[in-house]
Amino acid sequence: MGEWNDTGRQPRPRVAVSSCLLGDPVRFNGGHSRDRFVSGELDPHVDWVRVCPEMEIGLGAPRESLRLERSADGPRLVTRKTGTDLTGRMNALAAERALTLDVDGYVFKARSPSCGIHGIPVYAGDRVVDRGAMGVFAARVMDAHPLLPVEDEGRLNDALLRETFVERIFAYARLRALLESDWRPRDLIAFHSRHKMQLLAHDPASYHRAGQVVSRAGTASRDELAVAYAHAFRTALTRKASIGRNVNVLQHCMGMMKDHLDETRRADLAEVIDSYRAGEVALSVPATLLRHHARGEAAEYVRDQTYFAPYPRELRLRNHVPA
Repeated sequence: MGEWNDTGRQPRPRVAVSSCLLGDPVRFNGGHSRDRFVSGELDPHVDWVRVCPEMEIGLGAPRESLRLERSADGPRLVTRKTGTDLTGRMNALAAERALTLDVDGYVFKARSPSCGIHGIPVYAGDRVVDRGAMGVFAARVMDAHPLLPVEDEGRLNDALLRETFVERIFAYARLRALLESDWRPRDLIAFHSRHKMQLLAHDPASYHRAGQVVSRAGTASRDELAVAYAHAFRTALTRKASIGRNVNVLQHCMGMMKDHLDETRRADLAEVIDSYRAGEVALSVPATLLRHHARGEAAEYVRDQTYFAPYPRELRLRNHVPA
């Protein structure tokens, strides 16, 4: 399960996206905001669920532009020129969408008063009184799905945020594929075992909570196990992997293979891990070297860890040197 190939062995994430980012001409000016990473590098590996809330509430394109305005009840979504209040219609759409949203992640349009996830200006007359609001639609969806991986196309330009988001959507897709299958307790145990190192790199406490759920496999009901495990698994991945926890995972894997490595290879691995800890090389360097040795020595448990192949290698997301 840890290996990516062209046979469809790994499930594809299902990701909601502001459709303008894929090139759909749905912007207020009748244009689009095609994003190079979203519509290019990531596109071959995911199944998109296109969403444009402005179009879905009947505004059309082109249309009058929108903004957020201050009110006693919180920011209101209004048209800029005519002042038409669209907050109720947008909230109703968001509530409806949130109820049926079955995706592994969401990429929103940055700086949109409907879809922006941060830094949206709120006006009082012609004056900006707040620059930290969220878009009306995005806020309701995120409130309803607090563990859902969410980013906007601007933040995905950051190497670490991009890696974190992509890792989470592929992990969520694997979990969804498991829980939608006719799984048995042994399948849940195997799934948890394959994800051990990945979860430990993010949140050891949540990994152990997930393990406590797995320990009830065979006694608790399938529905109870599915809900409890999914919550623990997703919670673990909300915490970003750190250099220190990555180092612990790499050292742990090296320790598991110590009886199969000669002194020279152990020294090489230790040196590369130290170089990663010092910020001299990217995570891909020690991870690739460890996986190479795991293959060579038939260290099946280490080799099959999703930690070493959390997403398709074509995305090249572990190649940045940590700051």
